[in-house]
Amino acid sequence: MFTKILIANRGEIACRVIVTARKMGIKTVAVYSDADKDARHVMLADEAVNIGPAPSRDSYLQGDKIIAACKKTGAQALHPGYGFLSENAAFAKKVEEEGIVFIGPKHYSMAAMGDKIESKKLAGAAGVNCIPGVNSAIETAENAVEIAQEIGYPVMIKASAGGGGKGLRVAYNDKEAFEGYTSCRNEARNSFGDDRVFVEKYVEEPRHIEIQLIGDSLGNVVYLNERECSLQRRHQKVLEEAPSSFISEATRKAMGEQAVALAKAVNYQSAGTVEFVVGKDQSFYFLEMNTRLQVEHPVTECITGLDLVELMIRVAAGEKLPLTQAEVKRDGWAIECRINAEDPFRSFLPSTGRLVRFQPPEQTMFAADTDHWYGVRVDTGVQDGGEIPMFYDSMIGKLIVHGKDRLDAIAKMREALNGFVIRGISSNIPFQAALLAHPKFVSGDFNTGFIAENYSGGFRAEDVPHEDPDLLIALAAYVNRKYLNRASNITGQMEGHELEVGVEFVVVTLGQLGRCTPTPVAVTGFDDQTGCSAIMVGTRSFQICSDFRLGEVRISGNCNGRAFTAQVERGSLAGKNPLAIRVSHNGTQIDALVLSKRAAELYTLMPYKAPPDMSRYVLSPMPGLLVDVAVVPGQKVQAGERVAVIEAMKMENVLFATADGVVAKVLAARGESLSVDQAIVEFV
Repeated sequence: MFTKILIANRGEIACRVIVTARKMGIKTVAVYSDADKDARHVMLADEAVNIGPAPSRDSYLQGDKIIAACKKTGAQALHPGYGFLSENAAFAKKVEEEGIVFIGPKHYSMAAMGDKIESKKLAGAAGVNCIPGVNSAIETAENAVEIAQEIGYPVMIKASAGGGGKGLRVAYNDKEAFEGYTSCRNEARNSFGDDRVFVEKYVEEPRHIEIQLIGDSLGNVVYLNERECSLQRRHQKVLEEAPSSFISEATRKAMGEQAVALAKAVNYQSAGTVEFVVGKDQSFYFLEMNTRLQVEHPVTECITGLDLVELMIRVAAGEKLPLTQAEVKRDGWAIECRINAEDPFRSFLPSTGRLVRFQPPEQTMFAADTDHWYGVRVDTGVQDGGEIPMFYDSMIGKLIVHGKDRLDAIAKMREALNGFVIRGISSNIPFQAALLAHPKFVSGDFNTGFIAENYSGGFRAEDVPHEDPDLLIALAAYVNRKYLNRASNITGQMEGHELEVGVEFVVVTLGQLGRCTPTPVAVTGFDDQTGCSAIMVGTRSFQICSDFRLGEVRISGNCNGRAFTAQVERGSLAGKNPLAIRVSHNGTQIDALVLSKRAAELYTLMPYKAPPDMSRYVLSPMPGLLVDVAVVPGQKVQAGERVAVIEAMKMENVLFATADGVVAKVLAARGESLSVDQAIVEFV
């Protein structure tokens, strides 16, 4: 067994590998860019080596620097994680040639199966059903359009080295095929250093189901059940679960055996995933093989009771697989939500900056721990006060739950999301909450088009209707009563003028464009010792008990005998009004003022101050790097015309003109780092 390994990655996956290595008594070496010098994976590792500037092409994609770090620190093996160089066969080969063990498949297996074009040819030769398409690299955008016309729209344009939603577009017409080809090549070149692109038929209403497998150096390969990965936004997975509620035992067995046969054909060693597109009649077609550990591997760990990272390390050290196919378990139900630094209410644009608060829900399961199941686990590479840089992937962490069955897992995940506190940047937690509450998801009636179909106009706050809006009002009144109780107990108050706390209040819920909704409430029987209070919202009674302390964000306790977790805060973080109390629960958020009856009457008379008109400007919708400005002063621009391109978190975001106009000024220069809502172009 190795005594020291280097992790050629960053963030959550680097931390994940370090935890397993520590359990096995193996020393670890982290590598980091200038932007990651204070990152969590650097602090967790036994040693750390700087490998270059912030952009990944100058650091995490520099194979020679990583190999040099191995030699410098005496690391006998290298774990590539996922992304970056994890599926680069030339890098894996060079690592092996330098006498370092690559904790992953052999380079020849990776070359055969990691390349999407070559793997499809191999799969076809092995008799595996493949989707119609052209399996060779396409040289020009015009050629891509011709091929798309031959296959018939819609088509999928994919980068050969792509992954994680990068370098992938679906085109429904010639214009989308032309533009999609160019964007795919650019993204693939920047993210993977390989700009080859191919085209295949896009199967509509498909399910994305993948088989996890593991192979050793002795020729043994077993499959570890399947993962349902159909909930995707722009072809990037959002939520995964294991097992799938859709396929039958017969289909599961057929897919698993086909995946194993494919792996054995290329002498596959280590963890890998064979991805299939599955039709509604359970017919399945080979998509690709990921020759690495997957982001969603924890759900497989939950239902099988295995540590996949440990198995990868042991197989790389020459050990035999410790289990046979008959010994693979399928126990309970697991769900993983990817918690991303993006604003779901602003078209999921990246959100970068400092994590002012980062408080995950209480964990009862942990990475690399195979003794504790049926609980909550958080895999992350960040910590309170850490920075989310613009140079890398948007994932903050992964929230994983393990339940006795699917409904139990859904309930656990909803409660865990309620307790996940992230401040300073936006996250997709409200969107995840909406998905988990959607009736079609709960019933298992969905496919890869689910998000596009149900949120075609984007995601809005009203897309998350709360099952009990009065509970949110009651929580606002409860928290306000806590503040009043503290104020009434302050010593030194003038005799005869002490603060007297009343019973009758009005909760004014703040809406758009100055609209507000008043709700009368009564707060009685408040006991500061027990934290219990009776609250009447209209004719409904809420008995709330909690040990919540002022200044905390997470509030948990019992309401009418049922446990709950929510988030509350007052002050500048509460958004629209610094005196408001913001309450968040099950993905729904309200901003509310808790006032006396007279104050509520006066508040309705307050004039509404409209925000300034910014329609003449093109604003940066996110923090990022301005890589291109396509207009100049005096230029006439039509609606839909390209204006600027912003790069953030390895994704290109094109900004288009929303109306016809003439450019008055260009306010930002190419290469400039932009902040949210910074003006780029002004129109006359």
